[in-house]
Amino acid sequence: MSFIETLREDIATVKVHDPAAQSGLVIALSYPGLHAKWMHTPEHWLWSHGARGPARVLSQVTRFFTGVEIHPAAQLGRRFFIDHAMGVVIGETTVVGDDCVLYQGVTLGGTGKECGKRHPTLGNNVTVGAGAKVLGNIHLGDNVKVGGNSVVVKDVPENCTVVGVPGRVVRRNGCRIVEETYEASKHRENLPDPVEEQSRMNREGIKSNRRRIKELEQQITDMEQQLAEITKLVEQLVEQRSA
Repeated sequence: MSFIETLREDIATVKVHDPAAQSGLVIALSYPGLHAKWMHTPEHWLWSHGARGPARVLSQVTRFFTGVEIHPAAQLGRRFFIDHAMGVVIGETTVVGDDCVLYQGVTLGGTGKECGKRHPTLGNNVTVGAGAKVLGNIHLGDNVKVGGNSVVVKDVPENCTVVGVPGRVVRRNGCRIVEETYEASKHRENLPDPVEEQSRMNREGIKSNRRRIKELEQQITDMEQQLAEITKLVEQLVEQRSA
């Protein structure tokens, strides 16, 4: 696509996602998220053609004026929109699909000093709420929604809604999920969650106590039946001796 076509497409995207959007001219002049995306195009070109120093310097200039830090090596899809852009950070190996929306304070970052692919990959039509953190070499499927201030550190299947710290799936394909289940071997980022671990231990303890109480109640019932039979037998023996 030509640069003019990209401008028109991005302005139309703003009109779709932001009910407060006004004319195309006002959008082009007053949306720092668009400015950051547009400036990323020459920055990415410079990075891809070996001029990495100038690309990094230019990206920091963009950060200064827009409040959005996008690494020049990051790959951004079409119709990508950052609403209320401020404090957004997108890491070096991040891949963002088409029609994705980020809100203020979002971080698409890493979890440490590992090398190689260390930032998330977002599918198409992904929405990440204000203040959310998506960390590590993980994959968010198409049509995923991440709630505000959530921290996502493991893969999310498509058509899911994720909330919480750490993020957990609460809705999948339009259906509510009571408790998420997943195969741990498929997740490349596993940060410990002591609160969740303690909660799980408490639930297991409660289940164990319930089983034990049920067993004790059954034992008491059996003992009462045995006692009743013994009492009845004693009464019969007493009657026989009296006779």
